[in-house]
Amino acid sequence: MNLIWQLAQTDENNKSAGEAAGETARQAGQILSQITTWKIAQALIIVAVAFVVIKSLDWIVIRTSERVAKEWRLRIKQFLPFIRTLVMTTAVVTLMNLFLNLSRDNVLAVTGTIAVALGFAFKDYASSIIAGLIGLFEAPYRVGDRIRIADHYGEVVSYGLRAIRLKTPTDNVVTVPHNHIWTSTVSNANMGALEAQVVTEFYLAHDVDAQRVKQILLRVAYTSKYTHLTLPVVVIMQEKSWGSLFKLKSYPLDARDEFLYMTDLTTRAKRMFAKHQFAYPRWFDANSNTSIDE
Repeated sequence: MNLIWQLAQTDENNKSAGEAAGETARQAGQILSQITTWKIAQALIIVAVAFVVIKSLDWIVIRTSERVAKEWRLRIKQFLPFIRTLVMTTAVVTLMNLFLNLSRDNVLAVTGTIAVALGFAFKDYASSIIAGLIGLFEAPYRVGDRIRIADHYGEVVSYGLRAIRLKTPTDNVVTVPHNHIWTSTVSNANMGALEAQVVTEFYLAHDVDAQRVKQILLRVAYTSKYTHLTLPVVVIMQEKSWGSLFKLKSYPLDARDEFLYMTDLTTRAKRMFAKHQFAYPRWFDANSNTSIDE
């Protein structure tokens, strides 16, 4: 008897599942049949308006951030990802309401089909969007930050729903999807601040006067027009097989001037080294040039 009851129950469940699938397909067919040329035209207008609004707001926010005091520049730019997300969400909800009317029956009819289809077709895309939304609150990087991620280094110039855009030192723009934060480390040099530490390396022979070199490097840093004088300036030295490695750690007034700052420090230091006739290493082993983490 138990076996007969289980078979009857299984048959009833199969019929219920088949009826539910049939009902879902019927409702989905009804929704598709209601799509007209006018609705398609409205959808295109909504997408175009959303695009224009996003670009206009981007221009306004960026222009405003460049015209205010430096202390406020990065804070104003942090509004960009939130504004983009708000506009995109509004556009998507409007489009769903246009085609689906967002009634309970329509949502239930289409949600399952869309979820399964998008789950397979746009798995990485969905992962990037989720990571981008989480990134808005955890803030591993923000617009204006100088970061290293996925073998790329540069300034975050754009924070989109799916990816960020980095402007590299060679002036290239690299698009990095947000889902890299799941599997890659993110090194952030300034974390929303204007200042970012710059490490400038100098390679000299073993027999140089280390104390004199340190004094020169400190003087070069403190007399540079780019140096943030209220932040620490440190000289680190390490002996290598090929010679002496000196690292000058200091902060520019603006992280954007990182490479101009390094160039200024290097050229002025080399001028002083030449004046004191400091010798450079006769040979250099790049493999032994390990970093100093202090």
